[in-house]
Amino acid sequence: MEQRLNDDDLGVFQDALLGWAAVRLREMPWRATRDPWGILVSEVMLQQTGVARVMPKWHAFMEAYPTPADCAHAPLGDILRLWQGLGYPRRARNLQAAAREVVVHHGGEVPQELDDLLALPGVGPYTARAVLAFAFELDAAVVDTNVARVLARLAGERLTAKRAHAGLGNGVVVEPGTHGVGGDGVPTHTVVRRVSVGVVVCMARR
Repeated sequence: MEQRLNDDDLGVFQDALLGWAAVRLREMPWRATRDPWGILVSEVMLQQTGVARVMPKWHAFMEAYPTPADCAHAPLGDILRLWQGLGYPRRARNLQAAAREVVVHHGGEVPQELDDLLALPGVGPYTARAVLAFAFELDAAVVDTNVARVLARLAGERLTAKRAHAGLGNGVVVEPGTHGVGGDGVPTHTVVRRVSVGVVVCMARR
């Protein structure tokens, strides 16, 4: 049965979430920027690698390749050497391929249309929406497994892998109201805090 949160309920939820995160939110360098390329790089690195391993590599990568053009024109071997330690080197190959697409088809600027982002090599639905929300502050539903756990607790439903990847389908519908961005009517900083709650509190049961 579909559950809806009205603006009042959403406000209470957001206030509680922001209060929890105020002293617990992990500091990550890509949260301090709205650079679409830097955020895309972080999201690709984080696809299958933990934050602790990604942080130093993200700094090194952004220093070496601060723009899509820098990455697009770099020798692949150099990129792969820098990527060592993150695992899954195919992501590095895809990232360079995506950078080349950005240079050739988008004038060197990461696009801010969902379809254009999804057309980039190695960019899936979550990564594309994360770039839209975190870099461009556009209305994009950013729902990974961690966010889905939070929404499942909010809805009082069991979380399955299928529903997590589907963003809970119609299980939780939030009225947009005037709360900003994030695809379900919540601001980007609230989306970030949902992810944090999902990681730290709403852990998967074994």
